[in-house]
Amino acid sequence: MASTEATSPRTGVLSRSQATAFRRGATMLVMSLVLPGSAQLAAGSRRIGRWGVRVWAVAVLALLLALLLLLAARNVLLTVLTTGWVLWVGSWLVLAAGLFWAFILVNAWWAARPKDMGTTRAAVLGGVALVLAAVVSYGTVLTSSALRASGDVISSVLGGGGDTAVKDGRYNILLLGSDAGNDRQGTRTDSVTVASVDARTGRTVLFGLPRNLEDVPFPASSPLYALYPNGYGCATHECLLNAIYKLGWDNKKLYPGVKDPGVQAVKEAVQATTGLQLNYYAMVDMYGFKDLIDALGGVNIDIGIQVPVGGDQATAKSFIEPGPNRHLSGAEALWFSRQRTGSTDYARMQRQKCVMSAMLHQMDPMTVATKFGQIASATGQVLVTDVPSGQVGTLAELAVKARSLDIKNVIFSPPLIAPGSPNYALIRQTVADQIAASEALDAAARSVKPSAAPTTSAPTTAPSTSATAAVTGKRSAFVNESVAPTSDSLAGECAAR
Repeated sequence: MASTEATSPRTGVLSRSQATAFRRGATMLVMSLVLPGSAQLAAGSRRIGRWGVRVWAVAVLALLLALLLLLAARNVLLTVLTTGWVLWVGSWLVLAAGLFWAFILVNAWWAARPKDMGTTRAAVLGGVALVLAAVVSYGTVLTSSALRASGDVISSVLGGGGDTAVKDGRYNILLLGSDAGNDRQGTRTDSVTVASVDARTGRTVLFGLPRNLEDVPFPASSPLYALYPNGYGCATHECLLNAIYKLGWDNKKLYPGVKDPGVQAVKEAVQATTGLQLNYYAMVDMYGFKDLIDALGGVNIDIGIQVPVGGDQATAKSFIEPGPNRHLSGAEALWFSRQRTGSTDYARMQRQKCVMSAMLHQMDPMTVATKFGQIASATGQVLVTDVPSGQVGTLAELAVKARSLDIKNVIFSPPLIAPGSPNYALIRQTVADQIAASEALDAAARSVKPSAAPTTSAPTTAPSTSATAAVTGKRSAFVNESVAPTSDSLAGECAAR
């Protein structure tokens, strides 16, 4: 009896001491989560603690710098994030910092002297430390891999080669949609659009060229000019604009040292057709771009007609139903963009531009930031471009500006242009007139004093007489599948957001 009374106080003191050590260890783990290295500075290896705090301080400063750039110089941040080697180096730095953090968590448990906690408490806290270290390590490895993969994709996609010089105050970008289906030989560019963007304001004019345009001219400087001095035409009427990409590859010997003779041939033809000097091109695989749409989380579009999927109105198994602010998946957006059965090439061109407009308005910085890995991965599968990484920030800033302005939309369709016998002089004149009208809007906006009453829109310079006669006014592109050759606001027709 006396022996029990003697040992009980000692047992109680030991239990309280072990509980205190356990609470101390738990506190050190929390400290290591919030501020890596702080636990070691309080009790442990001060050298490890100092390195932990330094690494954490550098990480916080980097995040603050990124936030500052996001608010004050978004184009600079985007340029950094779209530089392949920066992401590659960053991936290894993130991996090293994350694994060091995991080590600090386990070391904090050890520095808390687990032998003073008792076997059970030490095992529990050790298990918690290992779980936390594993979670940090796993997240770090995933982040590092995503950054490295994104860097590889960006390095391959943004290889450069385009013309960075501004053309009469504008960037002219050729947008191609390639369609290499199983039922055809070779790739065909069934969607051909030129986006002419003001280099200061971002105000944009889109020029859509029909896929079935015949007798497409080549400039005298083109190697294909010698073969087709009167334009790309043939008696069977199969020599169309959408076949020029294949024509370039068929004559690749005429383009020694050119990475993609097909794109080069299309660029030359479009420049001769529109009279515009192109800066860059971007070619999207129409079968693969659904992955890009899905990476964005889908796209929202106002739809005015029922669009059949996989056939015509009689044979289709499903339909994209009309309605405001309809959310489309990547596969649905692909059908909406490509469907021509029971429709026209010109209505399809309009739908494709509406999808482009919707993507422009929905690819906000937050969406890109949160889904950067998925977007980069999808982009690498579907996009080929000659935009250099150093220009991405500039173009992205112009895209942000363009979102707040009406996009002028011009489609060279009947009655303005007959694709079988096109008036190329009229096409070039219309391009010049519409760009002049767009620039007049910017000039009018600059001349308005801040104190002046706001107006709904600035007056537009009238296009040429022949072009004006062909314009019947704004109409919905999807009400009856008729398309006006020009529209002052693509967003007004598409109502995409």
